[in-house]
Amino acid sequence: MSTTHHPHGIDELCEPGAALYARALRAGRLPHAAVESAPCLLDMGLLQPDVADAGLLLPTPPAVALPRLLHTIEEDVTLRRQKEAALAEAFSPLLALDADHRAPAGDSSITALKGLESLRKAASRAAAETREEVLAIRRGKRYAESLDERRGIDVGVLKRGGRLRTLYQHTSRHSPVVSAHFERLGAYDFQARSLDHIPERLAIFDRKVAFVPSAEDPDLAVEVRHPTLVSYLVSMYQELWRSAVPLFPRKAHLPAPEGFTARQRAIARLLVEGQTDARIAERLGMNVRTCRTHIGNLATTLGSSNRAQLGYLIGKSGMLDDPE
Repeated sequence: MSTTHHPHGIDELCEPGAALYARALRAGRLPHAAVESAPCLLDMGLLQPDVADAGLLLPTPPAVALPRLLHTIEEDVTLRRQKEAALAEAFSPLLALDADHRAPAGDSSITALKGLESLRKAASRAAAETREEVLAIRRGKRYAESLDERRGIDVGVLKRGGRLRTLYQHTSRHSPVVSAHFERLGAYDFQARSLDHIPERLAIFDRKVAFVPSAEDPDLAVEVRHPTLVSYLVSMYQELWRSAVPLFPRKAHLPAPEGFTARQRAIARLLVEGQTDARIAERLGMNVRTCRTHIGNLATTLGSSNRAQLGYLIGKSGMLDDPE
């Protein structure tokens, strides 16, 4: 096996360097000439001159050297991220300029938006152009944190005589934050409905432009101006809206077929899909402890003693059957 040394950064311990470093640790010291086979050990601070003998090198203890090297790498990563942020900031006005000179909305157009600020600016531009309606989906824990910010965009459209239709999860029906948000918009043409399950957040402005977030990356979204794709998203939204339960201004009671609540049915459906407690809680906008309490109550109701049996009993109970 070759032990020829090749230059490299301090984030790598090469084979010749590792061998010489091990030799130094065993011997306690090395002659200065030995480092010629792996000069990287000096750059990495793994060997240091012996103050008592200039011709010798002493090994730095691994417990000291490793944290020092990791810290150096972390500093490098931080610097790279700062450069990324600076580059993104430099391109921000250029992206805005490109959006201002973009082809008409009737033309095919799909644009990736990275970062909350880019998405906020693009959504504000779309809202400023909106005169008729906004169709929105709000899902998960993060939606409540953005309601105040969203209200500014929503009210702007509503004050111009537009209408706002929003879909929420059933778990939002008892949220005081959401209720307060409804009251602020109640004077306008605003309606809300809820479902057990809804897709990731979505916003469609005047059926011309849509913003679709990435499920994997919360800082990534896609601005869609392709007429066919926007039309498809509108059709999907209308289907969800028709099957949803009124929430505002008229709050209808949730159906509970066979004695099961809508929340129990939502949890049961995700359990059968094999989702973890944490994932179920995230999908339904609740904390894990509350989710586990509901799962325990469901298991008690169905007489289940373990998770595998619970899945079987859920299927057998008919609670997931579509109502006729």
